[in-house]
Amino acid sequence: MTAERTKKLINAPEDLISEAIAGMVSAHPEILTKRGETSRAVVACDGPRDGKVAVVVGGGSGHEPAFAGYVGRGLADAAAVGNVFASPSPEQILDAARAVDGGAGVLFLYGNYTGDVMNFDMAAEELEAAGSPARSVAVTDDVASAPNDRKQERRGIAGDFFVFKIAGAAAEAGRDLDGCLAAARAANAATASMGVALTACSMPQTGKPNFEIGAGEMEIGMGLHGEPGMRRGPLETADAVTDELFAPVADALQLARGDRVAALVNGLGATGLLELYVIQRRLAQLLDENGVSVHRTWVGEYATSLEMAGASVTLLKLDDDLTRLLDAPCRAPALSVGSDIPKAEGTLTRRNRDTRTETQAVDRSALATDGPITPETFRAMVRAAAAAIRDQRDWLSELDGVIGDGDHGVTMDIGWSAVLSALDSATPDETITGTNRRMAKAFLDAVGASSGPLYASAMTAAAAAVSDRLNLDAGATVAWLRGMRDGIISRGGAAPGDKTMLDAWLPAVDHAESALAEGRDALACLAAARDGARSGRDDTAQMESRRGRSKKLGARSVGHVDPGAASTHVILAAMYTAAETGLR
Repeated sequence: MTAERTKKLINAPEDLISEAIAGMVSAHPEILTKRGETSRAVVACDGPRDGKVAVVVGGGSGHEPAFAGYVGRGLADAAAVGNVFASPSPEQILDAARAVDGGAGVLFLYGNYTGDVMNFDMAAEELEAAGSPARSVAVTDDVASAPNDRKQERRGIAGDFFVFKIAGAAAEAGRDLDGCLAAARAANAATASMGVALTACSMPQTGKPNFEIGAGEMEIGMGLHGEPGMRRGPLETADAVTDELFAPVADALQLARGDRVAALVNGLGATGLLELYVIQRRLAQLLDENGVSVHRTWVGEYATSLEMAGASVTLLKLDDDLTRLLDAPCRAPALSVGSDIPKAEGTLTRRNRDTRTETQAVDRSALATDGPITPETFRAMVRAAAAAIRDQRDWLSELDGVIGDGDHGVTMDIGWSAVLSALDSATPDETITGTNRRMAKAFLDAVGASSGPLYASAMTAAAAAVSDRLNLDAGATVAWLRGMRDGIISRGGAAPGDKTMLDAWLPAVDHAESALAEGRDALACLAAARDGARSGRDDTAQMESRRGRSKKLGARSVGHVDPGAASTHVILAAMYTAAETGLR
């Protein structure tokens, strides 16, 4: 019996983000415009100007109105919009930053997720290299995701709302980059959240729930992407749930009598105001009972999770400076404070900081030609890998839904589809190194998330590892595999046993190196890599996750295969099969 697909009012899934951005810009033409070659930078019409710190926010789609809904005068100057539940790519982030860079520096704000950190870091590195100072604050408000003594490891959820507001007001007030950074850090330190989920959400590409939850169950501490929370149990009353959400938030902020807060009761996508106001009623009672005064309250949908039913409670513990910045006027699609906000004075000088370089010509006569894997054969192997990822997309996403956010298969398919399109532009005489560099750029431009920087770094390192070769022999094939592994390590910093894609790449390379030491040919080395990846994939089922979103699961991640390790085997198995077909 085929499982029923979830219903969504969309056209083609691959057009969803561009169409949604177009709809948002057309709904708010006096506030928003779109800039940049990637078409993923939403920019404020009024506000960005020379001499003002540029505030750039961003993250994956599916959390609307976050993140582009917080672009406007007195708030963020621009937002970089990623795919559903996936970070924007560095180029998308750079489009947003370049469009609003007024020469006083750029402040990046985003949720504390591995993919966002890597992609925004890469964008910041490029801005710095081009002469624009860049600083970042990763929002860490989700108290369910790490204890108080490890706050820096926490996820960012609805607390983005307050951090964005405070940083935007600081920039609008004319504070310099260090001042804006300090204000954002202060807001982040004073913000805590916790959420509850009642139903699953579903990715537009798969139409299947990201996880399973019983009709009478709830998940306390659920993340914004469907990551499992602290516990699952029977559905309780609104008051009991609010009590359970409030207690750890109050503890994290060390609330005491006489303190003053701002409150946010946030719906996750499918919970109406009727229920949210019931939660707000109990939250107000709890704050009053604890002697805590409420300066401002917002109730509604401000950071959602597609169509997930549930809610979160966020508190910002106020001091005088945070209060002033919170009350400062702003105007954006998702948040307006104050009624009188004059048009910004000054102009913005357009700065072209694109530092991409053209591909250099290669002297093919200097390259080693021995070896059976020619550039044409290698490109056939790449096409086979892309086809295999497409074929296994839903399975990989299902694996990810168990311990992550359910988008791994979708994200990998987007990246490898971009690689396929890039190969169409390759000339017949392009070297394997040139093809790898082409692949790296295409993958990184198309995919944010963690897999974008990881695979782009892997492909770049692999390109360098075989730059003296036209064809690959056994040694060069293993060098290419080793380059892929090393690039992943250098960018992601994972270690063996962390339950990541590296746990498949490590044995893949080890097996290939053993085959090479035994004098085996290139095809046999590829077969060994495939088999090593398969064993590594299977071994991850018994590992406890120590990195990425699934890290928060602890022992609950044991018994489930890591999706990144699974996709590694899919890629290497397909590349081996294509090579075998081409060489025999």
